Amino acid sequence: MAIEVTVIATSSLGDRSYLASDGQAGIVIDPQRDIDRVLYLAGERGVRITHVVETHIHNDYVSGGLELARITGARYLVAAADEVGFDRMPVADGDEISVSDSLRLRVVGTPGHTFHHLSYVLDEATINDWQPVGVFTGGSLLFGTTGRTDLLGQQHAQELAHRQHASARRLADLLPDGAQVWPTHGFGSFCSASQADAPESTVGREKQANPVLRLAADQFVTEALAGLDAYPAYYTHMGVTNSAGPTPVDLSPVTRADAAELRDRIAAGQWVVDLRHRKAYAASHLAGTVSLGLDGPMSTWLGWLIDWGTPITLLAETPQQVAGAQRELVRIGIDRPAAQSAGQPEQWASDPDELRTLTVADFPSLAAAQAGHTPERLPAPDVLLDVRMTNEWKAGHIDGAVHVPLPDLPKRLADVPEGVVWVHCGSGYRATAAASLLVKAGRHVVLIDDMFGRAVQAGLTMAPA
Repeated sequence: MAIEVTVIATSSLGDRSYLASDGQAGIVIDPQRDIDRVLYLAGERGVRITHVVETHIHNDYVSGGLELARITGARYLVAAADEVGFDRMPVADGDEISVSDSLRLRVVGTPGHTFHHLSYVLDEATINDWQPVGVFTGGSLLFGTTGRTDLLGQQHAQELAHRQHASARRLADLLPDGAQVWPTHGFGSFCSASQADAPESTVGREKQANPVLRLAADQFVTEALAGLDAYPAYYTHMGVTNSAGPTPVDLSPVTRADAAELRDRIAAGQWVVDLRHRKAYAASHLAGTVSLGLDGPMSTWLGWLIDWGTPITLLAETPQQVAGAQRELVRIGIDRPAAQSAGQPEQWASDPDELRTLTVADFPSLAAAQAGHTPERLPAPDVLLDVRMTNEWKAGHIDGAVHVPLPDLPKRLADVPEGVVWVHCGSGYRATAAASLLVKAGRHVVLIDDMFGRAVQAGLTMAPA
């Protein structure tokens, strides 16, 4: 049987894991912590997992590799140079691992994203020899980009960027143009220097499209470092957890909170998170809650915004949505929410006075307000707050806007000038989260739920470049 490689996507974190098999033996690469997905897929394929492989100690999620290897009895391949607190099969550049008569892995040292990063060439047996099918590149060579090099500290970023350039060149020289490239990052992950430019790729395509293979080392390093923006604060906990050895997950339902308990948790300064779509949140929500809908990267923003260890309570329309949020949160090391409640805002409030609405506008309404023609239902803006990331702000912003990136907002609420705040982002998701934080702090807020591209169309003036 021909080798089959199946993508196991975790779109909420922008990552991919893989199951590669010859129909009998299976290799799992960079598994997420919720390994039931992997076990189900292997069972569906009739494949026995014999090897679990880590390309690097991950910084953006808690790995499921250790637990998957324990449950399946598979060999657990981790870089020999990485110091870890568990038993593993140490591997290094040049090692060859025989998986079956038709399948093998070749280990290639590709430092850059981390110091001890490894890639794994997947070889298929032919009549007389072995043929490379593709390479699992982790955070090294991605689709149209590379993994960022500053996650181990800014002091290492330049050196690692040079190593990243050399590693990518090495892979391109080692493999034929037709070899598939299977990265872990690059699909929305902040581990990527920029975002994937294709759904799949080959070494040959990357030679044409990827700056790391088109630019000289110094130019690549300069451009790669210049393009980096902030990354989630919770990343500081992921590498420590993965090096020590993550514990198994518990995805069983958590305790249900009634209205009185929700009120008490909010009063105690805990985070009560409303997982419904932002339009539902704007229409009605429990006072003091924070909006982070499941339709967006909820776990990334929640993990970034909270003080690590703060108790979290989840509110959603259905138990299934709560369960989905639990699954997303264990991937970043938030193991058990403090409580949950499924239903509607009326059930979460002890009194109707505890319910709130958000005033919603769009960019044409902002343009009218700035021209002195504020729509009747809307208060005139005193402050226009832009909560996009710094790179987005630099690429273009509305003249006169105040910039506080969403991750900074909880600690910079005092930096938002007095008066009515109209808040926007790139699409409405982050602006709704920001609006909920501002309202919780007692501010008068108008949410601009609109695509930023419509700001120019509405006639708003952009700041000079």
